[in-house]
Amino acid sequence: MISLESSPEAFSIAVDGRRILSHSRRLPCVELGRSEGLPKAPRGRGGPRRRRAAALRLKAFKVVESAPDYVAIDFAGKLRMAFRLKEGRLRISFSRCDAETNLFRLRLAAWPGERLYGCGERGRPRSSGLDLKGELVPLWVRDSGELGEDSGWLRSRARAERFPVPAFLSSLGYWCAVDTSAYVRFDFRRKSATLIEAWALPREIVLGFAPDAPSLLSDMSSVLGRQAEPPSWCFDGACVGLEGGQAEVERQVELLLEAGVKLSSIWLKDWCGRRAPATGLPPDWRRDESLYPGLPELAARWRGRGLRLIGSVGPVLPAGGKLYAEASAAGACVKDERGRDRLLGAGASSAALVDLSGEAGSAWMKGLISRELLGSGMAGWEADYGEQLPLDAVLASGEEAARAHNRWPVLWARVNREAIEEAGRSGEAFFFLRSGWLGSTRQARGFCSGERSLGFSRLDGLSSLVPAALSLGLSGIGFWQAEAGGCLEAGKGRRGAALRGRLEAERLWRWMELSAFSPFFRLGVALGPGEGWGPDAESLSLLARMSEVFAALKPYHIAAVAEYEAEGLPPMRHPWLHYGSDPAVQTIAYQYLYGRDLMVAPALGPEASSARARAKRLTELYLPEDDWVHLWTSRSFRGGPVTVESPPGCPAVFYRAASGFAPLFDTLRRTVRRQS
Repeated sequence: MISLESSPEAFSIAVDGRRILSHSRRLPCVELGRSEGLPKAPRGRGGPRRRRAAALRLKAFKVVESAPDYVAIDFAGKLRMAFRLKEGRLRISFSRCDAETNLFRLRLAAWPGERLYGCGERGRPRSSGLDLKGELVPLWVRDSGELGEDSGWLRSRARAERFPVPAFLSSLGYWCAVDTSAYVRFDFRRKSATLIEAWALPREIVLGFAPDAPSLLSDMSSVLGRQAEPPSWCFDGACVGLEGGQAEVERQVELLLEAGVKLSSIWLKDWCGRRAPATGLPPDWRRDESLYPGLPELAARWRGRGLRLIGSVGPVLPAGGKLYAEASAAGACVKDERGRDRLLGAGASSAALVDLSGEAGSAWMKGLISRELLGSGMAGWEADYGEQLPLDAVLASGEEAARAHNRWPVLWARVNREAIEEAGRSGEAFFFLRSGWLGSTRQARGFCSGERSLGFSRLDGLSSLVPAALSLGLSGIGFWQAEAGGCLEAGKGRRGAALRGRLEAERLWRWMELSAFSPFFRLGVALGPGEGWGPDAESLSLLARMSEVFAALKPYHIAAVAEYEAEGLPPMRHPWLHYGSDPAVQTIAYQYLYGRDLMVAPALGPEASSARARAKRLTELYLPEDDWVHLWTSRSFRGGPVTVESPPGCPAVFYRAASGFAPLFDTLRRTVRRQS
């Protein structure tokens, strides 16, 4: 029930005794403003910068309507705020706003001591773990690469990167989501208030309530949308990135199979030609007949052996390619203010962007996917470059590009989903994206980490993956995968040579260990004759072991993703969801529960472990109060700080003794090949 307490000078709103917001003339709950337009983004770069804004604090108000499930308040004719209680959730909507208003602020109630989680992908967490309380969190879809490099104020301050989500959970039993595609900023620095700022009037702000953490996340994900379960072949083994042409790739596949590697699919990294080193763009998103003269036949032959073919595609078209000329003639590209195709900087060249906001662009892009990817026999692909919309673009929909920018990955995901559905391949084909926003989970089955930097860095290396996965999981994202190996472009000189040495090899091993306990095992480094990792005997042996572990866990993978689809609990989940009463659990950032029953603490390298642990290949972790069994030795543990040996091939993994999958875990320990 909505409770309204009001006087001529103030009012407060509560739901079932929980205060939501308070308003007074001295401290208004809402502000509206106008500010200078967003800066133009030169050569496709740029993000929102600090704007000079004149915000009006709306002090005068009038209660228009008050009922147990509905309250409407008018702020001097400038804004009408409606509170509607429906299915146990409070929905706050807004109307009567000046059309020129482009700045909105709302002050919600908060409490000292609460912990806040979510907001999508995160950078390096603080010492308090993933708790956002005390932080200023700007949310803007961005890429650190050449095409989408941000400039100005936001670049040094953004916490979320390719996949921000304007939603958060509270340890006090509520969640909040802001339905807008504009730039959003959450200010969690105050003890008794959470400030929401958006550079457009939100369509709606939704708050939900639940008595415990699993129910809270389940309720939030049911509203924001959950990903559909991926095809079961994804769990048959590793997806390995190969390149070098058809003969070389076929040779590498045989080498992998002979080494005992369990394969589900082959990610053909150069199916459309060699990528430009600066931007990662191919010459065109078309089959390279010189490298792969019989790609459909190769895909059919591999399918007969239980292997699928994976590719990649993006809505960014190199300006010198045939596809750009075709798309431009069809009027399928975003325009500039003069009606010409808006070209992005792409290294020394340029590229156009397909206009996903209009029917012409969407239809053209779906035709490309159907012809070039599905027509080549591919069962999946990485849908890349979904964050590249420049802020000065002119769109077919008529929408301002600055307000469409965050929603662009959602439109890109929808185009890919519809292409698969229209081809009748929904049950078998899937795609995964590097970027997203609110609503992406309704469109895409999978998401991935994208390239990470060399080394174990907590900022953008191997050690950043677990916090990213946990934060995304607490934002409602389920089927997420790390691209094992990260970005392996070798550096020059002595430093580059060192990175290709033992440290790089061990980093790759540790990355494969993490991937074995995730919903999709994808090895991103090339095995071919390029600059990536080469298939040395030791690494091949470890890949064989970890791919066998991953494949042996197939029944557990299926159960974990099914639980997410049914209840909204992600496969890679924060222990807080099940052990919230344990204070030590709340600060965890570098270990995770995989499903309900596996506790995984990957060996994340020099920056995530003590000197003693590094020297002896030990992993230090925390086990919540429960009965745990070490996966590799069957030793029993009850809880508390634990240190175990973690040589390559044996990451620190424990299972709950009471798990229904305990026989599977025990069989895995006894039957999987040992690391040589």
